[in-house]
Amino acid sequence: MTLIRPALPEDVPALEALIAASARALGPPYYTPAETEAAIAHVFGVDSELVADGSYLVAMRGDSLAGCGGWSRRATLFGSDRYAGRASGLLDPAVDAARIRAFFVAPGFARQGVGDALLAACETAARAAGFRRTALMATLPGQPFYARRGYVADAAVTLDLGGTPVRFVPMNKPLA
Repeated sequence: MTLIRPALPEDVPALEALIAASARALGPPYYTPAETEAAIAHVFGVDSELVADGSYLVAMRGDSLAGCGGWSRRATLFGSDRYAGRASGLLDPAVDAARIRAFFVAPGFARQGVGDALLAACETAARAAGFRRTALMATLPGQPFYARRGYVADAAVTLDLGGTPVRFVPMNKPLA
């Protein structure tokens, strides 16, 4: 069974390690090692605003940290504290899409329903906050996961991450 709970500030070092391990183990063959390391250095990681907001979640399996991911009512679509393109402003649920953010699963728990449990919790919370749709920026390995759960892809974008181009896919979904 997967237990979902809000991330705590003291979880951040373990979450950062999980995120890097997940990206390195689950990124190939979608990303080269250079692309993965650029994403870890510039984009992947914890957004401390989500932790403070109580909307960044951790998935536990027994005593093991199995995954993390969150939702947000803030304008930032993606990126950790290290990403320069952040916007803390609040979204209007009547017109804006809630953000689905920073989903990563520990390699040993991949394809065991951890991502599903996190996504369900995030969508439920966003719906309860009045949002009628969600938006996210998918990694290339994450795109098939989200597509199977009703997310629709827009055209891929390429970000320059410290001189390394890395592709991502914006996606969105109406909430029933």
